Amino acid sequence: MRLFLDECIDRRLMREFTGYNIKTVPQMGWTGIKNGQLLGLASQEFDIFITVDNNLPFEQNLPQFNLAIIILQSQSNRL
Repeated sequence: MRLFLDECIDRRLMREFTGYNIKTVPQMGWTGIKNGQLLGLASQEFDIFITVDNNLPFEQNLPQFNLAIIILQSQSNRL
């Protein structure tokens, strides 16, 4: 399974996903790309997109992307 961490998530979270192929936005060279384009790119390379962006469902038409999206609910994006 290929996991993709949004740039708003601390990359150290990758250590918690042992046994998975996981990359971050900066590792892919996609820093600064807007959500719609980012999700399009991610859906071609990954199975799951992990973010803390609670507004994502209101800003994007998520069903158009062939990608599972996990929105983490937390008070902070710091580890």
